[in-house]
Parts: sequence; structure tokens; C-alpha cells
Amino acid sequence: MADAAAALLAVEQIKGLKARYFRCMDYKDWAGLRAVFTDDVITDFRDSVQPRDEALLITGADRYIAMLAPVLAPLVTVHHGHTPEITLVSETSATGVWAMEDQLWADGSMPWKRLHGYGHYHETYRREADGWRIAEIRLSRLRLDAA
Repeated sequence: MADAAAALLAVEQIKGLKARYFRCMDYKDWAGLRAVFTDDVITDFRDSVQPRDEALLITGADRYIAMLAPVLAPLVTVHHGHTPEITLVSETSATGVWAMEDQLWADGSMPWKRLHGYGHYHETYRREADGWRIAEIRLSRLRLDAA
């Protein structure tokens, strides 16, 4: 980044992007959630469930939303992100790590009634013509409680 003000602005824009990610997911705003990703996003949630699920490595925002929406639609979800570590690589790329916590409540559509998870999002961001987008996202879990 050429100057400190531009760097700070970029970091704040990325924080806002991630806030939209969490809000859109919890409100089931699939168009809004789709908009936080690059078209060619790589989503890696293979280790977010036990046992590891290879089907949760998906390339493409439309494919990812098409998989995610029917799974989450019947659930109540709450996702929180904390303590972002954002590194600007260039004027158009950045990386980030976010501590996360999520809670999901099922209505009988899952083998559990409540899921409570803790971990980290590992992300790559790309600035496109209309702003920052998530280009790669991977979730690593520290703990997952199901009841």
C-alpha cells in the first residue's frame, strides 16, 4: 500500500466485508452472501465437520451457495467473527485470519439439535472493480460440540 490512510481504509473495508458474510449467512440472504465472494472463490469446509467431508471443497461462488442454502435454510444460525488479523499483500490482495464461533439449531433436519463450534477462518481477499471480495475461505475447527 502506498500510504497509511489507504491501507487503513482497505482493512476496514475487509472487516465490513466479513461482517456482511456473517449477517447474510444468519439472515439467509443468499444473494447478499453470494456478493461477498469472487466468482471463482475456493471454499474449503472439509474440516468443519466430523468426519472430514471431501465434498465441502468447492470452487465457484454459485456452486457454493447452491450447496449451502438448502443445508442452512431450515436452521437457526448465529455466526461471530473476532480478532481479525488482516495483512495487505498488495493494493488488490490481502489475507486474513478470524477467530470464529458459531451456533446452529436444527428442527429435526440434522442428527443433532444444537451445534456449537469454535475455530478460525483463513481467508484470501481480492479487490475487484466494485470492492473487496473473499477469494478463498477455509474453516479450521478447534472444538465442535453437538447435542
